[in-house]
Amino acid sequence: MFSGLLTRLGNHWQARELVLVGVFATTSKLTAILIALASGGMNPLGLIAKNLVFTLLLVILLYKVRKPGTLILFAVVSALMTLMMLGTNVMLLPPMLLAAVVAEMVAWTFQGWKRSWGVIAIMAIFDLVYKAATLFVSYMMVRESPAVFSVLLPFIVLAYVGSLLGLGAGVGCVKELRHAGIIRS
Repeated sequence: MFSGLLTRLGNHWQARELVLVGVFATTSKLTAILIALASGGMNPLGLIAKNLVFTLLLVILLYKVRKPGTLILFAVVSALMTLMMLGTNVMLLPPMLLAAVVAEMVAWTFQGWKRSWGVIAIMAIFDLVYKAATLFVSYMMVRESPAVFSVLLPFIVLAYVGSLLGLGAGVGCVKELRHAGIIRS
C-alpha cells in the first residue's frame, strides 16, 4: 500500500518541480525576513510589501508548477522553514495548512489548475482563508481582552491588502515571464 503511494507520487512530481517548490518557499521566507529587517520591523508599509512579495512569488510558482498538491506542498515546506529558521509563529502554521487544503479542494472541484484564471482564483481563496483563519486564531488567543484584538485587526487587514496587490503584481510578472519563455503554460 505504501509503495503504491510512492509510485503515484513519483509519477506526479518531477525532481525539477520539487526543487522549484523548495526554492520558492525559501525565497519567500528570506525576502519576508529581509523586508522586515529593512523596513525596521512591523510597520504598515513593510507588512504590505512582505505580503505582496510572498503572494507574487507564490503566484509565479503556481503558474510554473501547475499540478494538484503544489499549494499544500508549498505550505508544508514553508511551515518547516518557519519552524527551523525562526522557531516562532507556530500558531500560524495550522491556518496556512488549512488554507492550502481548502484552496486545493476548490481547485480540485472546479479543475482550477487547467485554467489561467483558476490559478489566480486558487491564490485568492488561499489568501482569504489564511487571513480569516489567522483572525480566528488571533481572536482565540486574546478573547479575554477584545481591545487587544482591535489592535491586531488592522495589521491583518493590511496584510490582506498586500496579498491583493501581490495577486495583481503576480499576474503582471507571469505575463512577462511568459513573454520571456520561462513559463510555458
